[in-house]
Amino acid sequence: MNSRKRNAMQVMQQNKACVNRIIRALPPPFLRQATPYTLADFHPNVKTACANENQLLNVTLKVAKVVILGDVGTGKTSLVNRFVNQSFSNNYKATIGVDFEVERFDVLDMPFNLQIWDTAGQERFRCIASSYYRGAHAVVLVCDVTNLSTLTHAAQWLQDAQDANPGTQHDMMVMLVVNKRDMVNDTMFGIVEVKARQMCLSLGAEYWAVSAKTGECVEDFFRRLAALVFNAAVIAEVGSEIKQPAIKIGDGLMCDANGNANREAKKSGCSDNNSKCG
Repeated sequence: MNSRKRNAMQVMQQNKACVNRIIRALPPPFLRQATPYTLADFHPNVKTACANENQLLNVTLKVAKVVILGDVGTGKTSLVNRFVNQSFSNNYKATIGVDFEVERFDVLDMPFNLQIWDTAGQERFRCIASSYYRGAHAVVLVCDVTNLSTLTHAAQWLQDAQDANPGTQHDMMVMLVVNKRDMVNDTMFGIVEVKARQMCLSLGAEYWAVSAKTGECVEDFFRRLAALVFNAAVIAEVGSEIKQPAIKIGDGLMCDANGNANREAKKSGCSDNNSKCG
């Protein structure tokens, strides 16, 4: 595992999240017609629980594990670096094994942490990285808009994550992210988007298109991801009978100190907010 640029425990123990990590309403999806997660806002039970912290006293470690999966060269590390460090490098360096970052959020005034695991896409590291899939609350499948084979392979990456989580494989939230939006024109992007949305339907995933290079939609994507995982986790903690992924916050985590594309569907209005948070 690569050396940590930041101390994970220090991030989690911050008194307050920075302003662009504060979430008070459920962020919208990239396309409202391309998501299985159709809530318009946080569930009322979640709002009530967060207003009454006593209902959450059994939650001692408010951390959710997210694994970033996809073929080599799809920009997984660049996606994480853009979100965490607001930076991008054209110098490609493949991830060896796994790396992870922790980002602190305040969701409905409750502290919440995303532990983001950036995994190797190279076949020779696949068996090593797969051991870190266990306990994942969400899976992010990253594809390259310039390489359709990376989209085709998304199903196998998801299967690998599900195989590593027997019994809870259907509880994981799934997001499919088409990266490198800046590298194709609108016509080519429209063709890829049709295929990506079809893949999302088959996988039960929410669709996003981003650019790690420019930062387009990256911040909005991770805010949406954090909010959805938090919503499902709190529902599970307060014992709601409403059907939601049975996520327990902090389960299975390792913490150490160190047709045509439907352009009529309403988009979230991705921002290019790349202000430093750290």
